[in-house]
Amino acid sequence: MRAMWSGAVSFGLVSVPIKLYSATTNHDIRFHQVHGADGGRIRYKRTCTVCGEVVEYADIVKGYETEDGELITLDESDLDSLPVASGHEIDVVEFVPADQIDPLLFDKSYYLEPETKAAKPYALLREALAETDRLAIVRFALRQRESLALLRVRDKTIVLQTMLWPDEVREPDFDILDQDIELRPQERQMAASLIESMGADFDPTEFHDEYRDAVVELIESKKEHGDTKPAPVEQKRDDEGDSMTDLLSALQASVEAARGSSGKKAATKAGAEPQETEEPAEEKPARARKPSTRRKKADEGEDGAEKKTTTRKRRTA
Repeated sequence: MRAMWSGAVSFGLVSVPIKLYSATTNHDIRFHQVHGADGGRIRYKRTCTVCGEVVEYADIVKGYETEDGELITLDESDLDSLPVASGHEIDVVEFVPADQIDPLLFDKSYYLEPETKAAKPYALLREALAETDRLAIVRFALRQRESLALLRVRDKTIVLQTMLWPDEVREPDFDILDQDIELRPQERQMAASLIESMGADFDPTEFHDEYRDAVVELIESKKEHGDTKPAPVEQKRDDEGDSMTDLLSALQASVEAARGSSGKKAATKAGAEPQETEEPAEEKPARARKPSTRRKKADEGEDGAEKKTTTRKRRTA
């Protein structure tokens, strides 16, 4: 498991350094939408419903439509002005009886692992919660937003259970429930007897996702009988490049242009060397006194002075 957050649980003068791990995972079988004829992945473009043009991410802003049909847009500067929750403290607000928390408020579960030096205060908090049958209501910052959560005990681990805000829970509005329905004592007794006859201790390992098992079995059957084909390699078209592709292309073009410019400069410098014959005559003897090693070896012979004169005349021709 990999920690997704680290901080400390603080209650009173006690601070317990911890790491946060996701306690659940999703085992759903995920499918891609593909073209039945060739297996190509189906892509969706971000198009504007007004002008019909494809819109880049850089041109997209957040919009809120009011009940009156007015549109309010928020750009990056507007979002930056909003308060952002930060920090790595899980502050305990209060300890409440476990039976006062409606499970409907539960959202996501995370395991808290103590740091090595915090094993004792971690165990102390865990045992205190278990013995008092209370839950710790806490506030903490997760993904730059303040979250409401509670701490509860599961075996030897303290679980942080994030919660919905009270206004996120909808109230049921069913008129039929307000009707006065008469229930006879015999009906009540019969229903209670049926419940007792089906009573059992809950064992979650006895339950499994039959639909997922059937999907896995179907996939394995097709694989076993050779009902598969290689996944096609997607080819990117020039007119379908995104902003990142455009950026990379621009950078590549800049590099090639820079290399070409350097090559032209080198070629110009190499072509300018023969023009040294146009320098004033008084500078030529100075250059003649410092010939290169190759020139020196080529000029060595029975009449070295004559060869130098011949070379000088050829260059000035």
